[in-house]
Amino acid sequence: MESEEFKTMRDRALEQLRSGQSLTGKDGVFAPLLKQFIESALEAEMSSHLDDFERISGNKRNGKKSKTLKTGSGEIEIATPQDRNSSFEPQLVKKRETVLADNLAPKIIGLYGLGMSFRDISGHIKEMYDVEISHSTLSEITDRVIPQVKAWQCRELESLYPIVWLDAMHYKVRDEGRVVSRAVYNVLAINKEGRKELIGMYISESEGANFWLSVLTDLKSRGLQDILIACIDNLNGFSEAIASIFPGVEVQSCIVHQVRNSLKYVASKDQKTFIKDLKKVYQAVNKNLAEAELLNLEEKWGSKYPVVIKSWNSNWDKLSAYFQYDQQIRRLIYTTNAVEGFHRQVRKVTKTKGAFPNDMALLKLIYLATENISRKWTQPLQNWSLTVQQLHIKFGERMKIDL
Repeated sequence: MESEEFKTMRDRALEQLRSGQSLTGKDGVFAPLLKQFIESALEAEMSSHLDDFERISGNKRNGKKSKTLKTGSGEIEIATPQDRNSSFEPQLVKKRETVLADNLAPKIIGLYGLGMSFRDISGHIKEMYDVEISHSTLSEITDRVIPQVKAWQCRELESLYPIVWLDAMHYKVRDEGRVVSRAVYNVLAINKEGRKELIGMYISESEGANFWLSVLTDLKSRGLQDILIACIDNLNGFSEAIASIFPGVEVQSCIVHQVRNSLKYVASKDQKTFIKDLKKVYQAVNKNLAEAELLNLEEKWGSKYPVVIKSWNSNWDKLSAYFQYDQQIRRLIYTTNAVEGFHRQVRKVTKTKGAFPNDMALLKLIYLATENISRKWTQPLQNWSLTVQQLHIKFGERMKIDL
């Protein structure tokens, strides 16, 4: 039979549920149970701490200290045991910790990963849970992601990624009182199963081939042995840096970047006609026709825009690599749109920020944004089975097929 005490608790719980009140908050029916559980756990930790060595040294219990603990359902008062030597370091609720981490921290980190400011998060937590949380506490909670970021940056990679896109995005960061620019180097890849994966994220003061060389060296040290196709922008020395680390790689420079750079040097009155002629080059059905159209472009525009035509001719090998493949692979590699699309999704999260307080704050938010974005990368690319076969025919044993 139910005891009267149990019936009373049950009725109070039902009443609070119907009225929308918190069951575990300050006045919640289950608050005493949560309080009792936490205090019992802390007492057990203290008993374990006061082992024979501690007792021999003269250490012993020294009363209790009241502490307000914030939870996802409100605030509760707990009594934390103290010891004479102040050497007790509780683990369930650490010293100076005022938020029950297992309760509110995941919510806070999740909101931060969606791009919400500390002010907005604090207001949301106050509205939802009637808990006041300072910006310093929010910063401490989100900093718990830092070990995950560092471990993720150093994780072991697969030995082969058939297709890789490399590009940088730029942000402002505070450094010793000054606002400076930072380049975030991202390496987006397709693994052997056809799924997207961000295999590298690095930060530097500016974008350059020298830093990309250190990025590629790090990727190799983490287990990456081979890349079949690398899609890059037209940064000077970039393709040479890649080839020095992965000699067998086939480099495809981004056509879209090349077109944009070309139009910078074409008079506005000529741009419409020029781009119409240029499309005949990069949209040709094969390389032979593309080269014929490139000659036509040079004959028509070479005298007026020699710098533009020279750029296409000197970079042609890197610009025309995609002609070796059918339309399925061409669409994947002729531009860096894949990584730029990823960057657009990241910027949706970071756009509310001005200058980040430091480099780690920037990496921390991009890492959390990437976690959310990558949840959609569970399926292989469309027609990946056909793409794999083409890559096997082209690259042989470097792209093995298990049958």
